Amino acid sequence: MDFIDQIRVLATRITNTRTIIQTEEATKNAMIMPLIQILGYNVFDPLEVTPELVADVGTKKGEKVDYAILRDGKPIILFECKKAGAELNINHAGQLFRYFHVTEARFGVLTNGITYQFFTDLEKPNKMDEKPFFEFNILDFKDRDIEELKKFAKIAFDLDTILTTANELKYTRAIQTRLAELILNPTEDLVRMVSSDLLGGRRFTPAIRDQFTQITRRAFEQLISERINDRLKGAMAPESISIPDPVSVTLALSQENPIAPVKSEAQVVTSPEELEGFYIVRSIVRELVPAKRVSMRDAQSYCAILLDDNNRKPICRLRFNNQEKLRLGLFTDKKEEEIVTIESPDDIHNYAEKIKGIIGAYISKS
Repeated sequence: MDFIDQIRVLATRITNTRTIIQTEEATKNAMIMPLIQILGYNVFDPLEVTPELVADVGTKKGEKVDYAILRDGKPIILFECKKAGAELNINHAGQLFRYFHVTEARFGVLTNGITYQFFTDLEKPNKMDEKPFFEFNILDFKDRDIEELKKFAKIAFDLDTILTTANELKYTRAIQTRLAELILNPTEDLVRMVSSDLLGGRRFTPAIRDQFTQITRRAFEQLISERINDRLKGAMAPESISIPDPVSVTLALSQENPIAPVKSEAQVVTSPEELEGFYIVRSIVRELVPAKRVSMRDAQSYCAILLDDNNRKPICRLRFNNQEKLRLGLFTDKKEEEIVTIESPDDIHNYAEKIKGIIGAYISKS
């Protein structure tokens, strides 16, 4: 399974279970350890991931940090964990500060299982900065965040590479924050700058300042709105939610009516279980075709998983809209659908060979 798909599966699981995770220990087991595992570190090998690493820090004896990732027996990344949903601020990083000073680790991570704040020593050598240079939210991330997170993976970890980009990340984040502030509340200097060529020699009076401050704010808002709309149009066109062409169906475990009317597409909502199922199917066929060739089209009655976004190349159908049971539609080389009942999206792995078989049939015909 690709790195980003593993992250998405974990994110879906966290979304489904976060309300029942009430303690720090549960957060570690259900959220933080799985992410460390995705990064490629064996959480069950104390020579690679040591829980509750103990070190004497000055007059403090027996100080512990929640996790230390080791390389060649020496800590390289330290984790300080809080329970899911807990607020993260620099006051919660006391142990990270102390450990950072007495170990060879160059990176400290403060996390509540959802947000991961990465710290290093950009300001003063061997003293952890008070502000993180990188922040990753597993429930709200962009592609560029994934690329930065991957640098901490075992297979890619290179101290010099991360430190080289850490400084840029730190200032990029600071500039983005400042730009966001300016969009909401343009300063007088900014308003002067953007309006200077528009005033035709008129003085920049208080009245003009107030007028152009409002205009500048609206211009920012409209520009951002237009950019977002352009991105949404690109993402949704064409047919981002559509219904595949009908195929002959053999109902194995269902008496479903194949000609039941389909409700409006506006009512289609892709559930976390469907997303998890999609990423699992992607991981299953990854050894046969690139993951990007596997796409999803959600409809009211089922979620279709397709090869090459082609509704004539169905891989399977996730029939998860029934609240009482989940069903999986599997296709034969004749495009006949057999429907089986599963307990959870993870059970899709039990049908990996059938899923690979339909992919193989498409490949042999191409």
